[in-house]
Amino acid sequence: MRRLLLLPFLLAAAVSAQAATPAAEAWQPASAYVSAGQDEPGYRNWYVASPAHPAHVKAFNDYLVTYEVAGVVPTWQLLRTASSWRRCGSQPFEVPPTSQWPHIVQTLRYVRDYVVPEIGPVEVVSGYRNPHLNVCAGAAPESAHKHYSAIDMVPLRPTSRPQLISRLCRTHAARGTGYHVGLGFYAFHRFHVDSTRFRRWGVDSMPDAPPCPPIVAEVA
Repeated sequence: MRRLLLLPFLLAAAVSAQAATPAAEAWQPASAYVSAGQDEPGYRNWYVASPAHPAHVKAFNDYLVTYEVAGVVPTWQLLRTASSWRRCGSQPFEVPPTSQWPHIVQTLRYVRDYVVPEIGPVEVVSGYRNPHLNVCAGAAPESAHKHYSAIDMVPLRPTSRPQLISRLCRTHAARGTGYHVGLGFYAFHRFHVDSTRFRRWGVDSMPDAPPCPPIVAEVA
């Protein structure tokens, strides 16, 4: 009898689990920003398009290994330029000049130490933008992307936008000063992290955004 009584609940649980699977499979937050050619097959095509690309990618990855930030995110994603690369007549991927490589190290440390533990794994949708692409993309003249201090990301673990904002703001308020972190929010689930200067934008004026801890001026 007890087994018969439990049967409806077991069936309901099974149906619920089956219903949750398509929702999880449908979670593709990067699709709004990554077009064909800037996806993983596009990267493989770019990689073999020039004999110089493999050598430059290896040198960059070796640099990340040296400073213990390799594997925070896949290296190839760090080479994505801007979502508007095609419209701007630019490359979908680019290895930044070596002089800019040190700037991304601190940003990746913050992502490793605080972003991923808070919201789970992330996918990088934009990294370095050369001066031409930076202008065409409509970024600020001294954008952190231009100096390769910034990466734009989306969370790979399903989450609501208010929950994402709340968690990242809380972590930024508590830990961002030590890393000089700038935190910005864009449409949907895209957010920006750089290690140029402690600040935040793109959330406090949004009526649908949860309140964030107040920004406290960074002490020099």
